[in-house]
Amino acid sequence: MTIIDSHQHFWKYNPLVHDWINEEMAVIRKDFLPADLHPILQENNVSACIAVQADQSEKETDFLIQLAEQYPYIKGVVGWIDLRNKNVKDRLLHYQQTTIVKGFRHILQGEEPSFMLQRDFVNGISALHEFGFTYDMLIFPNHLPTAIELVKRNPQQSFVIDHMAKPFIKDGLLNEWRKNISLIAQFPNVHCKVSGLVTEANWQHWEKEDFTPYLDTIVESFGVNRLLYGSDWPVCLVAATYRKTMGLLLDYFSSFSIEEKEFIFGKNAIRFYQL
Repeated sequence: MTIIDSHQHFWKYNPLVHDWINEEMAVIRKDFLPADLHPILQENNVSACIAVQADQSEKETDFLIQLAEQYPYIKGVVGWIDLRNKNVKDRLLHYQQTTIVKGFRHILQGEEPSFMLQRDFVNGISALHEFGFTYDMLIFPNHLPTAIELVKRNPQQSFVIDHMAKPFIKDGLLNEWRKNISLIAQFPNVHCKVSGLVTEANWQHWEKEDFTPYLDTIVESFGVNRLLYGSDWPVCLVAATYRKTMGLLLDYFSSFSIEEKEFIFGKNAIRFYQL
């Protein structure tokens, strides 16, 4: 089975740039670079990965492009551009020349839900399809109703929800998230990353059973053809090793057919990001 990690990050730690890494997350207050990840992927039989932005600047996008040029196992980059820029099409044309850039992301979880429906942001999203780019939606559960409206307005755009929209696993909250996940999954252009679970649970005391109702929900909602495995390394390290993070999902999907697992752990990412 070819395994693609559809979601991980690299950074040279800077306390100003990465100010979201608080005291509780001190374990990831350091550099994480491709040379650090490569042996971990090899140990876990992961063939390739997608590098996703962690800083909102084109400098970050260019940094990830440079890493991908040096390390062939990085098969795609999800970067950042200012989608609200009136010259957004010029920037998309610029990055279209670099085939390693597959899509873009804005850290929407740090914005009010209404941010997504601003005219200039919607204009930026609507331009992505024209240039063949995907869009990663990093959102919290309370953003889902607005995200549904954004998706409605862009039926041709390929979207993927990062980290299952970060359900409140630690608090066991399920119903409202489940309702809205099932609604957004009705749009065939929306995919979902099976990632970021351990960091939404109790970091020190999670059990694999904590995740079952949330995983059941996304399988019921999206089926096996629109789910993408992702580790969220190195952020996952605040709650679990790469092996434990991946093992949690391998265990959950163990009863699925080989073909179904091939889609979730690799083929869907290859198709979605056009690797």
